[in-house]
Amino acid sequence: MRFHQKPVTYVDHVKIKVESLERSLKYYQEIIGFKVLEKTETSAKLTTDGKTSILSLEQPENALPKQGRTTGLYHFAILLPNRSDLANIVFHFIENKIQLGSSDHLVSEALYLSDPDGNGIEIYIDRDPSQWHWSNGEVAMTVDPLNFQDLLANGNQQQPWNGLPAGTVMGHIHLHVAELTKTEEYYTQGLGFEVVCRYGGQALFISTGKYHHHIGLNTWNGVGAPAPAENSVGLQFFTLMFPNEEARSQTVSNLENMGARVSVEDNEVVTYDPSGNCIKLVI
Repeated sequence: MRFHQKPVTYVDHVKIKVESLERSLKYYQEIIGFKVLEKTETSAKLTTDGKTSILSLEQPENALPKQGRTTGLYHFAILLPNRSDLANIVFHFIENKIQLGSSDHLVSEALYLSDPDGNGIEIYIDRDPSQWHWSNGEVAMTVDPLNFQDLLANGNQQQPWNGLPAGTVMGHIHLHVAELTKTEEYYTQGLGFEVVCRYGGQALFISTGKYHHHIGLNTWNGVGAPAPAENSVGLQFFTLMFPNEEARSQTVSNLENMGARVSVEDNEVVTYDPSGNCIKLVI
């Protein structure tokens, strides 16, 4: 998990909007394996270690169903500590008849599914960085079939499933955006990320500290895709964790110099990418 701690800048927390908080809580506890850290009538903070929250849920007033062909959340990605953890959650999904997709990305092994509102979820484990292949500053990633037989040999189907392990972190986030040119400029020159992989002219993957990606960006919902309604199901915001105040202040300066949207709201530094995705800059 060294790519999700100082001195790396990384995605620390994601907050999503849902139509029914109670329905979503049942799903995220019983199927995904989170525990509730804090709860109000319209929101909840979820945890795996009982101390910190990596995912929050919000039920907006007059919530609208997820809107297609818009910018916003493609998926958030939950990173598990061990390969056995991924195998064990597969056994759990099979037992509960959960439909899912899967892929071997060379750098990682991943499962894909959606919550009751259609919010995309990835659950994955990283291969050791010594097995990642870099060339000219880009890391090789692909979408090969996942070898379930080999994966499940690392699990224990007889052992009771106890939810997500305490070492689970928010591994990355993948966003739908309206275009890539200004978006790349915002995330690299403004927020300080590096492009580590390009997928044709439709997607790019960025990181700090030579991770395979902390953020994915794509135009698969169409170039010029509009932002969803404020009360629509989907992304509310995600947080970027900076190593210190100096790094955050420099980032704020970079954003302001390029004319990006950045402000202080409720004592929090908030910025918006060119597609309107909200990002909180934290320390």
